[in-house]
Amino acid sequence: MSKSSNATAVASAVAAFRDGDPVLVHDAADREGEVDLVYPAASVEPADVARMRNDAGGLVCVALAEPVADAFELPFVVDELDHPAADHGHLGYDDRSSFSLTVNHRDTYTGITDDDRALTISELGRAAADPDAVAFADAFRAPGHVHVLRAAPSLADRQGHTELGVALAREAGVPPAVVVCEMLDDETGGALSVDDAKAYADRHDFAYVEGSELLDALQ
Repeated sequence: MSKSSNATAVASAVAAFRDGDPVLVHDAADREGEVDLVYPAASVEPADVARMRNDAGGLVCVALAEPVADAFELPFVVDELDHPAADHGHLGYDDRSSFSLTVNHRDTYTGITDDDRALTISELGRAAADPDAVAFADAFRAPGHVHVLRAAPSLADRQGHTELGVALAREAGVPPAVVVCEMLDDETGGALSVDDAKAYADRHDFAYVEGSELLDALQ
């Protein structure tokens, strides 16, 4: 793909994020090899949660930039688990898991409905705009139904969907909190192929971008 095509894909992804629209992001064939449906968290509505569980099918997570996670005093959950199953060394594609706490916003009921998860996700996004002004424990409770991820400091440190999404949010000038959900194939049960993900993006007029293109443009 030409440099101009790469720049166009990145520009389309940034513009989509600036408008509050989703972007399909493929990390890399030699990493997870998955395409995630990624939204700026502050813009997420119940219909978006429905799309993630129906069309994507993976785990709905909110990735926060490291300074935001630090302001909220959110740990890596594996560091908090006093259990022999807690292990950083089990991943075949990375050095450590990005998982932090699971949370619900305190105004939710069960926390799992589309309305409840959209509230938790969007409020996490709004909180990320000014994290020092938020008393996190007053607004959110744990455990909950939305998985929170801690991003690495930069794309130079880690190149997962967590970091790619946060970098995209920063470039778009929106709060550095994104919701990510892996796209799965209903027939195979595996990750949706890149070709099928691109076809889905075309059908719904969504931006699609390769992780390598974001790394070249934003790192």
